[in-house]
Formats: sequence, C-alpha cells, structure tokens
Amino acid sequence: MDNDTKEMFQSKFITFEGTEGVGKSTQIQHLEKYLKSKKIKTLITREPGGTVIGERIRELLLDTNISQFDAITELLLMFAARAQHLEEVIYPALHNNTWVLCDRFTDASYAYQGGGRGVPFSQIKVIENAVHGNFTPDLTILLSCKLNTGMKRVKSRGLKDRFENEQQEFFERVQQTYLQLAKQHPNRINVIDANKSVKQVTSAIRKAVKKRFPDLIA
Repeated sequence: MDNDTKEMFQSKFITFEGTEGVGKSTQIQHLEKYLKSKKIKTLITREPGGTVIGERIRELLLDTNISQFDAITELLLMFAARAQHLEEVIYPALHNNTWVLCDRFTDASYAYQGGGRGVPFSQIKVIENAVHGNFTPDLTILLSCKLNTGMKRVKSRGLKDRFENEQQEFFERVQQTYLQLAKQHPNRINVIDANKSVKQVTSAIRKAVKKRFPDLIA
C-alpha cells in the first residue's frame, strides 16, 4: 500500500516515537481511549513486534545476553520484523478502516541504527524503499523529554533491556536525530514536550490529532 492508495481510506496510521522513558505506551493508550470515544475503530501495536515473528525478533534484539550485535544485522532484523508487521497487521487494519497506533516505526531506525549506531541514512533509505516504498505515517507524535528524566523512569521499571543499557552518549545521538527528522518533516512529525504532566501531554496530543484530521474528529 502506498500513500496514494491509502488516501482512499478514512483510517489513519499514527506512530509514536521518542527515546526511552518518554511515556509512549501511556500516551498511546490515552489516544486509543479518546479515538474510541469518537466511535473510531482503533488498533494498538508496536515495533519491533506486533506479530508472532516480530515478537520473536524483538526478544532477540532486546536480549541483554547478546552484546556483539553488528549494526547492519540489527537494522535488517528491525526491517524484517517491520515487513511482517506491515503485511500481517498494519495494511489489513487500514484496509478495514481501523486507525493504527504504532509504538515506533521507521523513524526509529533512522534514530537508533542511524544516529545511534552510525549506519548511513542512505543505506537505511534503500532498505526502507524495499520494505514499504513511499508508505509513511499520516502523523508521527515525537515525545521529547530530558534524557535523565526518561532514564529515571526506565530505572523505576526494573530490569533494563539491551537498548536501555546503552550509554548516555548513544541516547544523545538518538534524540538529536529524532529532532533532525522533525525539522525535515514538519508536516508529519509533531514534537510534544514530554517533560510536562501526563495530563498535559495527553491534551497536547489530542490537539495535534484534531488539527491534523479536522474533518474526521469533531
């Protein structure tokens, strides 16, 4: 499904991005509740994951016992899970006029494997084109907060996964790349200040969604 085909449907594909501990999971649930109150069919999913194959790949990618992960291997696994996710979950849901709320998508590959690991964007773009061409989210919510605030939230959850165990410098590069992407795609990526209270962030996201889709959300 490309963006031209997607315009035939009222269903929308909304992604949530950000570094660790910004509150993506919480805010996705709040948005789902809000959309359902508007009688909009909604599906929450995540990356890597969302399918049986994707969840198996997720386990591998987050395994703290694996330390020698080549950056390209990591990137390819992310896109392998994404390809399955698109064909098995995302495309069918959109065809069924169901809005899809996804915890991370391809922007995360540019931020984590590109900015974080140093994989050239040109290489990521080649794989992106092979997996989903010009299909992109209708709206991306980029939650941004101070890195130390996010990591404190992660620490409070208990054991960290392989990514959460990365050093501060890694997350600084990831965050910088996310903000760079937001500047490159201002019409799609909406940066939300996640340093504020949950209620304030929820309100800001609702306003962003209503502004982006005024004809669909009264």
